[in-house]
Amino acid sequence: MKYLSLFRNNFEKRSTFTISEVKKVLGQKKISAGYVNTLLNHLSKKGEIKRITKGVYTFKNEIEVVGFAFPPFYYGLQEALSLRKMWDQETNPVVITSRKIRTGIRKFLGNNYLIKRINRKMFFGFEMIQYYDMWIPVSDLEKTLIDFVYFKLPINQEVLADIKKQIKTKRLDGYLNKAPKWVKKRVRKVLGKSSTF
Repeated sequence: MKYLSLFRNNFEKRSTFTISEVKKVLGQKKISAGYVNTLLNHLSKKGEIKRITKGVYTFKNEIEVVGFAFPPFYYGLQEALSLRKMWDQETNPVVITSRKIRTGIRKFLGNNYLIKRINRKMFFGFEMIQYYDMWIPVSDLEKTLIDFVYFKLPINQEVLADIKKQIKTKRLDGYLNKAPKWVKKRVRKVLGKSSTF
């Protein structure tokens, strides 16, 4: 196909790209929307690109790109613990986004990943960490703990003990000041009555 190299040069190294982005770039060369749809369909059938969700694709064969299809996002909960080497069990990616989208389990590359939606006021507490050749946003320990409470999920007691040892008090206190009162109260209970939070 005539404009394949132009397409690859613009999108091959990106984590994800959208149909509208491809149409914008190729449209500058007066390429029709119909041609773009045909091109993406052809490459998808060949397996050169993979569809993550409606209108969003990737060249990568890596499950950890899925979050980039749902910006703004970060990886959290069990996935954050796993990426931070605090969780030994195999986990599916947990994508936490403030976007109003359908939540629940989805599939990519034959693997499950989970989408969870969080209130915009609770969208904080993550940092970029290197994952092979990518940089991905992952919740820090303090926010991971808060998210377990926010989503009303149980925390493994061994993991909780490790979190307590490594948690930064000042950071957690700052985060809890942004959280709803019920979350603050529940986090205090999880950490134990001796907690100063």
